[in-house]
Amino acid sequence: MRRFVIVLLLLGVAIAVAQERYGRRRGYRQAVPPQGVDDPSWEVDPKFKKDVFTFVRIRYSDGGGWRRGGGWDTDWPASDINFSYRLQQLTAMKVNPEPIVLDLTDERLFEYPWIYMIEPGRLYFSEEEVLALRRYLLTGGFLMVDDFWGEREWENFYQQIKRVFPDREPEELSSDHAIFNCVFPIDGKPQIPSIHAWYNFYGSGRTWEQWDAQEAHYKGLYDDKGRLMAIICHNTDLGDGWEREGENVEYFREMSERSAYPLGINIVFYAMTH
Repeated sequence: MRRFVIVLLLLGVAIAVAQERYGRRRGYRQAVPPQGVDDPSWEVDPKFKKDVFTFVRIRYSDGGGWRRGGGWDTDWPASDINFSYRLQQLTAMKVNPEPIVLDLTDERLFEYPWIYMIEPGRLYFSEEEVLALRRYLLTGGFLMVDDFWGEREWENFYQQIKRVFPDREPEELSSDHAIFNCVFPIDGKPQIPSIHAWYNFYGSGRTWEQWDAQEAHYKGLYDDKGRLMAIICHNTDLGDGWEREGENVEYFREMSERSAYPLGINIVFYAMTH
């Protein structure tokens, strides 16, 4: 809990610095910066080593059978390191340069206020994981779910999250929700394709990866006090915007710089301040 309080005290300054630094960068046509995965070049003060934001990726099991894409380790570790790098670079927030991977049943889970889960289209929670995730979210934790597409993958995730919260329904967030504006103003609800899909449809204006995924959805789960406990990013892929930032200049400018990083930073700041 102590580390959460210290991080929160830094957020007011961090938001102002983020807006000022990123405001200078937007529209400035330069070469794609080097990926953070190559050089996570900052040090954490040893006296405050635990009082930093840490990117926590959740490892989960899947149900076997069909597979569209990857699993819990999709885009790992580059996306996690790159996002941590940009959060440290673009804000005054103190960030751990070493993201971690945890199981939901790991006792260390409750030391971290924000967790990330990707490609949940085939995930299957054990009973122990159901109980752990429910407890984590109801005691103040925040979950970001990312990168799954179409109705089949939604139905699988929906069935699993309903096991966690049978009495709660994911609710579509409006485009004027604070999470889209708390640090950087986001135009609408961005749909970020993987870089491979972007290559395939470059110049066509298409950003969806399959026919039944043409609209990006951002849904939320709330606790009894109205606190947003989770954001579910469906039919979009922020993680690829983080992982692939150094591979193509146009993809970086159109997807990473314009949407993936600003929205990811917004989500972290919202989770830590509400």
